Amino acid sequence: MVSQLTISSTEIIYPESDGQPMASNTIHFIWIVTIKENLDWFFSQHQNSDLKIFVAGDLLWYPVQGRNDLSTAPDVMVAIGRPRGHRGSYKQWLEDNIPPQVVFEILSPSNTQEEMDKKLLFYDRYGVEEYYIYDYEANRLLVWLRQGDSLAPLVIVRGWQSPRLGIQFEINNETLKMFHADGNPFLNYAEIQDLLAKERQRAESEKQRADRLAAKLRELGIEP
Repeated sequence: MVSQLTISSTEIIYPESDGQPMASNTIHFIWIVTIKENLDWFFSQHQNSDLKIFVAGDLLWYPVQGRNDLSTAPDVMVAIGRPRGHRGSYKQWLEDNIPPQVVFEILSPSNTQEEMDKKLLFYDRYGVEEYYIYDYEANRLLVWLRQGDSLAPLVIVRGWQSPRLGIQFEINNETLKMFHADGNPFLNYAEIQDLLAKERQRAESEKQRADRLAAKLRELGIEP
């Protein structure tokens, strides 16, 4: 006998998409991916085995069970204490009730002030400890840090270090620079490929030099 799976009419569905694009343009997309992938890679390589860190980009976060009308999708979020892995959404009650402690938003031309105000209120209410907004057009970094029960804005002139993540932010005349806790800079995909190409060229040059040296030694009757 085959039993048929039935779904209760009272079951609450938590959508895994808000119907909005991940990014407004190519620059916006590069910033989101660069921050997310750099954080994810660094913590996967350096984190203490006892410390779990989950990093996600454009993932819907539901803070309250039973309220599928309460959600937002940060450009990048970091949940310290939660394991890595794939998720369709971040349902906080299934994550030991741990909210993302650090959130990044990359301001795009399509973002309205009303939208960003609502995001700030959401992050303030549901436990975010560090909130960063980077406006790449104005080259301006906005930072909020939880002080007591609420997020408080900070005045950042040239630099700042994240208390939670240890990453450093530096604003120069052209752009925002970010550095890992070990001092290495955040790199986008093109920069990483460029470094890999240079390393391959260096390794090939070293091999050719070693081959020439070995040939000369053999001419002298010496087996290298």
